[in-house]
Amino acid sequence: MLEFMDYVQNEFYKVSNWNQDNSYGALTATTRTLLDFKIPWGIHFDASSLSSPNLATSYSLGSAGVIHGSISYLYSSLPLNDVQNSSNIELGRVIQGYRQLQELRRPDEPFWWEVWRGGRRVDRKNSLLFGRLYLPTSMSEGLYLRRLTPTQQVKISYVSDSKLRNGGTILALHARDVGKYCTETLFSTDSALLGIRGLYNFGPDPRNPTLPDPPATPSSQEKLYGRLSAGGELYYGVENKSGGMSAGLRFTTLPQHTGFPLTMTLTTNPLMGNLSAAYAVKAGKDLAIATQFDFNFYSYESGLVLGCELWRRRQKEDVERSRARENGVARVDDDIQGVLKARINQSGCIGLLWEGRMKDLLFSFGSAIDLRKRDRPFRTLGIEFQYSS
Repeated sequence: MLEFMDYVQNEFYKVSNWNQDNSYGALTATTRTLLDFKIPWGIHFDASSLSSPNLATSYSLGSAGVIHGSISYLYSSLPLNDVQNSSNIELGRVIQGYRQLQELRRPDEPFWWEVWRGGRRVDRKNSLLFGRLYLPTSMSEGLYLRRLTPTQQVKISYVSDSKLRNGGTILALHARDVGKYCTETLFSTDSALLGIRGLYNFGPDPRNPTLPDPPATPSSQEKLYGRLSAGGELYYGVENKSGGMSAGLRFTTLPQHTGFPLTMTLTTNPLMGNLSAAYAVKAGKDLAIATQFDFNFYSYESGLVLGCELWRRRQKEDVERSRARENGVARVDDDIQGVLKARINQSGCIGLLWEGRMKDLLFSFGSAIDLRKRDRPFRTLGIEFQYSS
């Protein structure tokens, strides 16, 4: 489940019309949400608030043998009027499930962002500031995000910790997304790392107007509407004089597809000899299944992970009673009660996670189980609560 600050950042991307899925870093996002979900450890509680449309605060406290916590602040130059509290938010906006990619949209024209008053241009570049302090370790992290143009943005993040080399690290990233393709260049103070990565989408260019789709026919209804994307990344560390690279392919169906939504990805790291193939399908309204196979050409080691998510919905009578108590106000996901996620790998390690809402609280309860250790099968067990107003 997304933390409140991550949820607010996603709303900033949404309001500023930035497509988070159109980047090489999000190539395998669909399978990651089904197979690499985070399992809570210990007890954790978050209390957050959007005191104004531009300012958010969050406080957290947890215990996993040692009491720890954090204080977070976020400022957005754009008013985030669509941010909802934990009692009214749609669960699908904070619970990460199967990601259905949408059609690529045409980027805004630069002059659409211009604001003129009295013959002078007074518009400003939209930006977001975020900072977090961890206690009692005094480690801190921060983010500065600035939209330069409708197709470009700059993101600078840092982590300060005495345990890190040189006391911390700074990462600067410039992204350019025109819809048809997206390129990113980055620099990190850790080993003076330089990198570039990009993603290219085959098919129509959203910048060029296209003719409307022809009327549906029995044969066209069975057509596989989807998008094929290819991307790669290159890195080079100036200090240690070493490099890295990877490449990947993704095919995903689009909303026009009348069959089951599915996503297939293939990624490789030729220098390390790693190859990973993943497949995810939304087999029903409330069920999604995913699998991932990893193989190394040098060591001949392989790995297999299977996972699924099952959404639970309330009975129709319970939904109607809930709407009556709220004076007829209905949410889009009124009938959603929660989601159960599960995964298992070839070594018999199982991950279970149940996420949902209880009264005005959002919660995540999960456990990691190792079937090879019969005497102590539960490796981790934890629960997290979130409240926002």
